[in-house]
Amino acid sequence: MSLNKINIGILLGDPSGIGPELISKLLAKKITNKVNIVVIGEKNILENGEKISGINNNLKIVKNFDQINFDDGNKFFLDISKGKNHSYTLSECSKEAGESVLEALDLALELAKQNKIQAINFGPFNKTSLKMGGNVHSDELHYMAEKLGVKDFICELNVIDNFWTARVTSHMPISEVPSHIKKENILKPIKLINNTMRLSGIKNPRVAVQALNPHAEFGKEEKAEIIPAIEEAKKLGINADGPLPCDTSFITAYKNKKYDCIVGMYHDALQAGLKAFGFDRGLSVQGGLPIPVTTPAHGTAFDIAGTNKANLEPTLQSFKIALTMAENKSKE
Repeated sequence: MSLNKINIGILLGDPSGIGPELISKLLAKKITNKVNIVVIGEKNILENGEKISGINNNLKIVKNFDQINFDDGNKFFLDISKGKNHSYTLSECSKEAGESVLEALDLALELAKQNKIQAINFGPFNKTSLKMGGNVHSDELHYMAEKLGVKDFICELNVIDNFWTARVTSHMPISEVPSHIKKENILKPIKLINNTMRLSGIKNPRVAVQALNPHAEFGKEEKAEIIPAIEEAKKLGINADGPLPCDTSFITAYKNKKYDCIVGMYHDALQAGLKAFGFDRGLSVQGGLPIPVTTPAHGTAFDIAGTNKANLEPTLQSFKIALTMAENKSKE
């Protein structure tokens, strides 16, 4: 019986990118038999992905969630086509692709609110198509947070080789960053990454905190805000340390394995290190949401869409983390 398993909602990703073929490959992996799976999307997008991958997963197709009986199996496809049979052009942004992704995402989030699924794993989205399709937010995380009514701190957490990162600020001009470097703002991602990593199975994460200024000394923010935030984190029982100079932080923390994660002050201080050391195998956790939501860190890869060359590993690892987090959350 499959009734006592975790239910995970899986989204195909942008129909013009590599998502559908990756999800087709993912569903053929043995680990997906450990859970109940509801793939949400349009049937023709699923079929296109299977055609590219050469894999037919024989999913049981339903029109609404109430038709699913996990006693009959653990993998279902929830078809949202409703008579639509749109032909999506590979490697091309479009309003229709964005609308399709948002419709599937909206349904997954609604099912999550009803506790019918306990985690979401999705193929890569395309931010341009999402915007064309109606997303008014800067990214999908803020879209999801609004739909789920989240008011607390949220942050995309990136992971390579089980090494995690979080940031105080994200998509903003570098000139605006210093005004946001305040003790209370720094504490938020420290606490978030610590709690999320614990949920993923890392019992006592070693949290490194980056500096803002060169060599952690050419400015006032380290002494005035960053060090006090680290000290406060330690009082809360968090294994925090720093500040580490940005230019060597990934060598110290990731390459030399002295820490399990880094909290940075701004976007590029983290992303440059991540992408240099292994962005092609990274994944993202949508931090701060009430359920685990994960995805590969790479994009829709229009340059190889339809060629069956996409690397499954980031998608597989993102699924595994979603599963582990959901299982641990169910025990709370």
